[in-house]
Amino acid sequence: YNPRLERRCLSRYAQNMTGFMMFRHLLLFCLLALGLAACSLVPPSPSVGQPVPVTDASPLPAEDPAPFVPALPEWDTDALESGLSQVALSWADSVTDHTLWPRLRRGFALNLDVESQRVESQVTWYARHPDYLNRVFTRGSRYLYAILNEAEKRGIPTELALLPVVESAFDPFAYSHGRASGIWQFIPSTGKLYGLKQNWWYDGRRDVLASTRAAFDYLTKLTTYFDGDWSLALASYNSGAGTVLRAQRKNRKRGRGTDFWSLSLPRETSAYVPKLVAIARIVRNPEKYGVTLPDIPDEPYFEVVHFKGQLDLSQAARLADIDLEELYYLNPGFNQWATPPTGPHYLLVPDGKGDVFRQNLARLSPEERVNWTRHTVKSGESLLSLAKKYRTTVEVIREINGIRGNLIRAGQALMIPSAFKSGNYYALSAQNRLKRKQSRQPRGYSRKLTYTVRKGDTFWDISRKFDVNHRALAKWNGMAPTDPLMPGRKLVIWQRDGKAASRAMLADRKIIRKVGYRVRNGDSLYRIAGRFSVSVNDIVKWNDLDPGDVLRPGQSLSLYVDVTRTR
Repeated sequence: YNPRLERRCLSRYAQNMTGFMMFRHLLLFCLLALGLAACSLVPPSPSVGQPVPVTDASPLPAEDPAPFVPALPEWDTDALESGLSQVALSWADSVTDHTLWPRLRRGFALNLDVESQRVESQVTWYARHPDYLNRVFTRGSRYLYAILNEAEKRGIPTELALLPVVESAFDPFAYSHGRASGIWQFIPSTGKLYGLKQNWWYDGRRDVLASTRAAFDYLTKLTTYFDGDWSLALASYNSGAGTVLRAQRKNRKRGRGTDFWSLSLPRETSAYVPKLVAIARIVRNPEKYGVTLPDIPDEPYFEVVHFKGQLDLSQAARLADIDLEELYYLNPGFNQWATPPTGPHYLLVPDGKGDVFRQNLARLSPEERVNWTRHTVKSGESLLSLAKKYRTTVEVIREINGIRGNLIRAGQALMIPSAFKSGNYYALSAQNRLKRKQSRQPRGYSRKLTYTVRKGDTFWDISRKFDVNHRALAKWNGMAPTDPLMPGRKLVIWQRDGKAASRAMLADRKIIRKVGYRVRNGDSLYRIAGRFSVSVNDIVKWNDLDPGDVLRPGQSLSLYVDVTRTR
């Protein structure tokens, strides 16, 4: 028995009945009003026996005239019936559809009917990929109600609540090649400018509530540069206000328009606003495009619970009686196994779980919120090595143990907070997400190498050393090409198989040529490799050979040779 569910069902039943009765009364009132209006056009005839007044200007008629009936206008009954049907259907939809889509549509304020081939092509793509939209909206169902509420509270176009579809496909852990993170894809500098903290424990760019407020603050600020034009503000959100302002200046000099649709902008930005307009069009009328939107209830998905101090996330999931994975998806801003020692000290939990969480937390002693380890310092250990061992930070160890500086001595006892569970248990922590990404084998690659970053290394240097693309190298390691590399960091490098490598070499170097070679008496892999300035391993890979095989005279080999280096 769930009293909360019972109250919700009774409330829903009452809403249905209230809506139906209101619609019924409104329809009866309209019919009554139409009847009264028609009657008022016919003047009343004189009563029987009542004399007709006579004046000098109006002589007495020989007999009572027929009452005057004015001609009524001809009604387009088909159009009237269609219009009333639409009103009825719209009213019924608002009464019976308890998803958040009708409320979202009511707040639409952008020009969704703009005539643009860019919009049409985007609409066509989304309409042809309804499964993609379904996946994205289902993923965003955790967050869309809260985002819509924030948009309505600010009085901004509710199409902006759909912007995460364009930015991140509602993936809270999305990270782009430009170092943008979270559903709103903030880069580090802009995130800090709008109050989103970023440290080892926590990244506010992925905090759903904090980043939504920051995104709407940023977009609202951008409209002030463009006289309230939301299309230009959206373009600036993607490429920067400076890019849009420069494009406007160029158009003014040429006597052209300065609205979004007239500007020459980077390719990604030119498609950015059309994508949002296309999605909003489909949401406005999904039946027209053959799309079925998932049922997202018009009710909160989560509630916010506040508390004091640090809390292990495995403990938090147990206290709220939910899966740890669900807790991470609601709180993707947390990077590690616990909430940050210095805050924020709140968690999002599924709606209806808040009271359970608070009651269980109240019965938990402070020592049980995080695991504590008593560590005796050994010779050669440092604060940094201990922080890595216990998956915490040097600052936390310093603060808890009252240490100034970095000096610790052998035999010293330290109290260090640590996770209750093993590292793999926290599957969606930053460390485990990175492990999963590094182990994902990209198509066309077969060999996995591990490289330890040295002082002065860059992605470009490492990519040249191993003959791989520097953007791909960064992506394999969950980073952006511009991210700094810290000495000691482990990078995964994937290399192509022999045939793919040969194609890559042929594409990258025009001096490489494919050569057919027939084995002669006395030839060996080593001798052939030396003659054509290639490696034995390359010959083996190109020809699917076993290194232990003996070459036979007359055997055909394929070699990919730099013709300028052959002997």
